[in-house]
Amino acid sequence: MIVAVHQGPFSQLPEAMATASARGASLVVTAEMGSTGYAIGPAAVAELAEPADGPRARELGALAREHGVALVYGYPERAGETVYNSAQLLSAQGERLANYRKTHLYGEIDRGQFSPGGELVVQADLDEVRVGLLICYDVEFPEPVRAHALAGTQLLLVPTALMRPYERVADALVPIRAHESQLYVVYANRCDTEGELTYCGHSTIASPDETVAKAGAGPELIFAGVDPGVLTRPANTYLADRRPELYRCLTDGPQT
Repeated sequence: MIVAVHQGPFSQLPEAMATASARGASLVVTAEMGSTGYAIGPAAVAELAEPADGPRARELGALAREHGVALVYGYPERAGETVYNSAQLLSAQGERLANYRKTHLYGEIDRGQFSPGGELVVQADLDEVRVGLLICYDVEFPEPVRAHALAGTQLLLVPTALMRPYERVADALVPIRAHESQLYVVYANRCDTEGELTYCGHSTIASPDETVAKAGAGPELIFAGVDPGVLTRPANTYLADRRPELYRCLTDGPQT
């Protein structure tokens, strides 16, 4: 599978999808809340929020179908009176495959606009690859990534809105997450300015062994191949060598 990350204005997504299709990509991943803007305030978020099967999903589904490329996009999801920071995976036929609600909210930017999601591992199968979804701050905790690895996720897709001066998350932490949990991580960031926030770019596609594609600080479309065979090599024993009976204190508190 060839995966692309669109690090640039969401308005340029049609051109990015066309380029990705021409280069043989199966999937394009875009940024956190990319379809509306992220730090836009509770009133704007509430106004723009819509259900997972709403007009935005139908419009972007038609775009995916037009180019024959699956798409992950971020948006504000409305479920009744509750609004979530969500990411949705659409198939190359425009069908809704998976919808994830951000579980770890970052500061007042998130808490002032969204409710936290309650389901950590959301997955779907795409071109015989098991893909999973997280959003931005989620990947900065080892537990969500490990939970995906234990559930069989091979390709973890992470729309994000990482701002300066936190480039280290993209540059150092994301490859570490891929290595320690032995999966691919696709980290799709923005590179523009929104209010007082300047997004740093540095979108990253990491395998368990290396960073296989890396964006700079400006608009860019990056590509990388994903080989599930890399994840089944005998040398990759982190998951097999775990001793969960010793880790109960992580969830249950100290044992006496």
